[in-house]
Amino acid sequence: MPQIEIIIASILGALTAVYLIQVFRRDLMMLQQNSYRNERYTRWFNTSGESTRPARIMGCIALFLLLVHHLPFGLTGLCASLIVAGCMISLARKHYKKPLVMTRRAWRILITSLVIAYGITAAIWFLTFNPVTTCAVALAMAVASPFVMLAANWLLKPVEKSINRRYYNEARDILASMPDLKIIGITGSYGKTSTKHYLQRILSEQFDTLMTPGSFNTTMGVIRTVREYLKPYNEVFIVEMGAKQPGDIKEICDLVHPSIGIVTAVGEQHLESFKTIENVQRTKFELIDSLPADGLAVINDDFPYVANRPVDNVGCSRYAVNNTGNAAYSVSDIEYAHDGTRFTVNGPDGYSVTLHTRLVGECNISNLMAAVIVAVYLGVPAEKIRYAVEKIEQVEHRLNVKRTPGGITIIDDAFNSNPDGSRMAVDVLSRMTGGKRIIITPGMIELGDKQEEYNRRLGQHIARNVDHAIIVGAYNRDAIIGGITDAATLDDSHVHAVDSFAQAQQVLASIARPGDTVLYENDLPDTFK
Repeated sequence: MPQIEIIIASILGALTAVYLIQVFRRDLMMLQQNSYRNERYTRWFNTSGESTRPARIMGCIALFLLLVHHLPFGLTGLCASLIVAGCMISLARKHYKKPLVMTRRAWRILITSLVIAYGITAAIWFLTFNPVTTCAVALAMAVASPFVMLAANWLLKPVEKSINRRYYNEARDILASMPDLKIIGITGSYGKTSTKHYLQRILSEQFDTLMTPGSFNTTMGVIRTVREYLKPYNEVFIVEMGAKQPGDIKEICDLVHPSIGIVTAVGEQHLESFKTIENVQRTKFELIDSLPADGLAVINDDFPYVANRPVDNVGCSRYAVNNTGNAAYSVSDIEYAHDGTRFTVNGPDGYSVTLHTRLVGECNISNLMAAVIVAVYLGVPAEKIRYAVEKIEQVEHRLNVKRTPGGITIIDDAFNSNPDGSRMAVDVLSRMTGGKRIIITPGMIELGDKQEEYNRRLGQHIARNVDHAIIVGAYNRDAIIGGITDAATLDDSHVHAVDSFAQAQQVLASIARPGDTVLYENDLPDTFK
């Protein structure tokens, strides 16, 4: 083999070795966002267009060049090297909404994947001593990286199961050593994170309170919270409980054994995994079903699939902003102003407390009601509740209102979007009458067969309540714009379809003026880009 070809093969080999690390890290990020579950990752891969991603296609082209034997390797190897280098630069420049978190588990999967890829490549080298063939195999590992990642995750299953069991037992023993700890579970299709923050702020006025941080709402997230954050002097532990399939919440409850449970909502979210809203209801009420007879269930009757679910295993306090027929707690005298919202919570036996909050939106009032009910149940005085509610900070990306130096009001509801939450967010925007009302949204996801229907309804609601709509990406574009057209109340020139949030910002800059209000409704996660 000529010296120049040996040099090119060496360069290509080195580039591919580094490229493999980059590719596996990206695949690992997506596996992590799919809860390290092979079936979810496979479903995402098959439906996301990942197999035809430009970088993967370019990798296939580079691999094909190495397999073309009637052309000199000096040419094909150089072209393949340039392609790999270009792919590396492209990956290095990528920014993600939810980047990879290199936990110990992530390191184990990454190292195992690399051992598989490098091991196969090394074996081919020792069998053939052919640098071209070896480079081709390394590139094949990069092109087939999802399969290598799935294999590594499968091989590590026994290891992860053993490690998780040990962590589970440690967390269980810690909780058992604190019999006086009051444990409160919070779940719901939406609203649970905000409710968790509000409840923690109120109860902290009287108790030493810990809540699960961030999005630690899975069994392993709760275990990590107990092992790393729970202290012997904590008096209250607030546990957010998320679920993507039946049994997820029961698994958490079997560990922490809550005595108080809050169900904030049951709605048509994550229908791709739950299939039906009845399955969502059963899963969310796993929390209520786990409560002891002397505990308390706090549930939101504003949602039909909460209101129609009987609770007879535990004392139950129902609350509502609108559907107050069977609710023990209701709200009255709602007043929106530039400095927030004033309202009165009314309860049994003549209980009444008037509150002021910096928060806006009916959904935030509802979430605050749940927190107030638990605080009252635990004996927190009205003056402490009133003070805490006044001081509550807005939760980032959940109807977070702020004003730019240029005089534009921003309503940030970008964390997620669902049929009820998006409707409420648009309702909040509709009340901002000082200038133009502008919405920027890519629509809603994970709604299964109802995806198109609910995004079309969102378009109809947008058309009736805003002045400009900027629709981002192609994922839900046709449904949303179809709904806007159905309503026939928003001029076509005020509907802007763009491919990215960067383009949305350019359109916004051309139409926004001081006094206008902009709602950012949802920001699709990386798994839906």
